[in-house]
Amino acid sequence: MKDAGAVDWLEIHAENYMGMGGRPLAQLRHLAERFAFSVHGVGLSIGGEAPLDPEHLDRLKQLVGWLQPARFSEHLAWSTHDTHFLNDLLPLPYTQGTLTRVCDHIDQVQEVLGRQMLLENPSTYLAFAETEMEETDFLAEIARRTGCGLLLDVNNVFVSATNQQLDARAYIDAFPLDKVGEIHLGGHDEDADETGAPLLIDSHGKPVVDPVWALYDYTIAKSGPLPTLIEWDNDVPDWTELEAESARAAAILDKVPA
Repeated sequence: MKDAGAVDWLEIHAENYMGMGGRPLAQLRHLAERFAFSVHGVGLSIGGEAPLDPEHLDRLKQLVGWLQPARFSEHLAWSTHDTHFLNDLLPLPYTQGTLTRVCDHIDQVQEVLGRQMLLENPSTYLAFAETEMEETDFLAEIARRTGCGLLLDVNNVFVSATNQQLDARAYIDAFPLDKVGEIHLGGHDEDADETGAPLLIDSHGKPVVDPVWALYDYTIAKSGPLPTLIEWDNDVPDWTELEAESARAAAILDKVPA
């Protein structure tokens, strides 16, 4: 990467760099000499019913310890059941019991890592009948109890709002923006359910669409400038397209005072 253009920092998935050596870690060490990093976990299963995996936490601690990233984040989701790991980020019912479990897990993560973590809002496709509170209230209470920060994924907001026929701007209005330490933008796939209603799938394999850019613009106008990542996990395009998306985000950030 000779010319980084509008790119100021990079983000990695923690689980891709939790080994003891090899080419991936060598490449990461080289890039860390040039860029600041954010580490994004996808395997802790913060919302799972089982205790957190101590070996996973220990490997994560080693990575964060030598890389010293600007931020570490994980998802409000679960991916474990008994001895099985499900390669997905599954949603939770927003109940008092779930709230206590998630807070206990976040307390453990922050104690082991010796740093604050950020918790990301999920993309959802349906609501649980037993849910007792709004997602924004649930996240705000987690941040209040644990002292964690939040990662606001604007594409997830748009996906969830479309799938559940909610008002995406009202969600942003209710979100505790003062707790946000990072923002994600990404692409999604479009489908339809059995009734023909729109069904959006969070995929990170397409460009950010104009309605998500508009929602991001609305968010930044309310929050002020925040570190923003463009997520691409699949079908990564040429560098010129990646740089153009980064520059578009930078232009929105530059419109508001620090």
